[in-house]
Parts: sequence; structure tokens; C-alpha cells
Amino acid sequence: MVSDYLTTLIMSNRSKSKRLLIVLMLTLSGFIIFIWHTKQNSHDDQPKSNQNLQSHLERLEQFSKEYNQKSNDLRSTTQQKPPRAISWSSPLSKQCSDIDQRLKKNLNRRQKLLATERNNEAIDSSNYGKRYRWDIYGRRIDPTPSVVILHETTDSYHSALYTFKDYHHKDEDQASYHTLITLDGRIIDVVDPINRAYGAGNSAFLGEWVVTNPRFNGSVNNFALHVSLETPWDGRNGYLNHSGYSDNQYDSLALVLADWMDRFNIPPENITTHQHVDLAGERSDPRSFDWSNLQRRLAAIGYLCLSRNPSD
Repeated sequence: MVSDYLTTLIMSNRSKSKRLLIVLMLTLSGFIIFIWHTKQNSHDDQPKSNQNLQSHLERLEQFSKEYNQKSNDLRSTTQQKPPRAISWSSPLSKQCSDIDQRLKKNLNRRQKLLATERNNEAIDSSNYGKRYRWDIYGRRIDPTPSVVILHETTDSYHSALYTFKDYHHKDEDQASYHTLITLDGRIIDVVDPINRAYGAGNSAFLGEWVVTNPRFNGSVNNFALHVSLETPWDGRNGYLNHSGYSDNQYDSLALVLADWMDRFNIPPENITTHQHVDLAGERSDPRSFDWSNLQRRLAAIGYLCLSRNPSD
């Protein structure tokens, strides 16, 4: 419609000069309108441009803060001194004779059926992880399990499992053992031994730990296996002692330890307690543990004799 009107207007002027003047005026008007429209769009986009710039600046500032925090954390960790080596004299001793034959027969029978007796419980992935092959300093480390830490649940094994099955965002709340042993001797595997369970916080064994998180001191978790005995009813009160663990628990514990000793070539003297490795001095478990009961059972199945031959 508009184009038809303009064509009529131009052609109605028979003078060539007048037609040329009209064309020039229309062209100039169109150019003026184009410039005005461009400036208007630029003016409208200015707030959006400022907003994008502000957003980028905020992201850059956040990145800078996070980088500085990580750098400070790393610097604070590198200033840590290695833990003082605390000697460990194992209560377990070499024993190749005076074997309880009845106990030996019972444990050997159970040992053959151990794979079918064990139960598996899946827990939340926030409560365990892979074993590290490098520490935060870039040093290569051996992730092979070389020490066993004995624990107790301090409450029922159900309570421990509920905790392990919950998602924990904060590193300091994450916890697990590799294996739980109930009061009646059931074996519940929670974390595969090839993975790292979060059974100990700030800890070391014979002066050794591994630092894998710049926000925390080192721990034994990267080279440790954790097994926990369910606490008896009279021990769920925070007292220093309780009535002790059942014979069924000691039987199962000996079988679990024997399996790990075979798989990872762990010597008896590297079986220790949470109380011993805890550097904060806050742990006392496993309370009321009877090492003589474990001695008798490991000896019965041949794991305290150098030959390690159960037929001896």
C-alpha cells in the first residue's frame, strides 16, 4: 500500500527534477529513521549489557575467592608436621602349640562356609570412596591395606547402618566401616576392602598417615581396614567399660581377620585399635576388648604361627 502510494506520488510529478528531489527526500528520511531506530535499540540494550557485565564480574570475584581459599588451605596443610610415631606393642603373640582343638574344628568348618555366611549391605556413596594413589603433595602412595583397625559401634548395629545409609554432604560427617559384626556373630560387609572406608579421622599408625584433603589432617583410612563389633546393651551408655563381646563375635572376628590377612598379607602385629591410632585422644574403642579371646581363635586356625598351616 505505502509503496503504491509513493510510486503514484513520484510519477504524478512530470518534471524529472521534481521526481529526483522527492526520491532524495524519501531516501534521506529513511536514513534518518534508520539511525534513530539504531540508537533507540542501543539505548534499550544498555541495561541488559550492564547486567551481563555485572554478572561476569560477580563470577570472577567468586572464582577468585574460591581460588584464594583453596590456596590458603593447601598452604596450611603443607605446614603440617608428620605425626609423632607412637609405638604399638601387639597383644597378639606367636603360638603354634596348645591349640584348642574343639575351637579349631568349629572355626575351620565355618571358614569353609564363610563366603555364604557373609551379608552385604549397600550404603550411601558419600560415606566411602576409592583409595588414593597420590597424596595432595603429588607423592605416590601405596593404597594396599596394611593395617586393621578394631572398633565398636557404641550403639546397635542398626543405628550404624542407618548412619551409613544417609547422605552426608559435609566431609566431617561421613563415616563407615568395612565390616560390622553383630552380637550374635553375623558378619555384615558394608564397604568393599578395595575401597576406602571412613572409619578414623585424624589418625596415624607407627607415624604413618596419608593427607588426601587439604582441609583436614591426615588419617590411616587410605591404607586401613575397619571392622566394628556391635556394642552390648550395657555399653550403650558412654561408660568406660561394659560386659564385653560374645563368643560368636570373637569367632566371626577371627574369621574376618584371617581372610584379610590372607588377601593383603597383613601380619598379626598390624591389628590395632581405634583408640591407639586416634591422634585427638577422643576414642576409646573397642572398650572391654579381650585380646586373649582373639589370640585363642587366631592360633586355632593357624594365623599366629609363622608357618600359618592350620593342619599343624
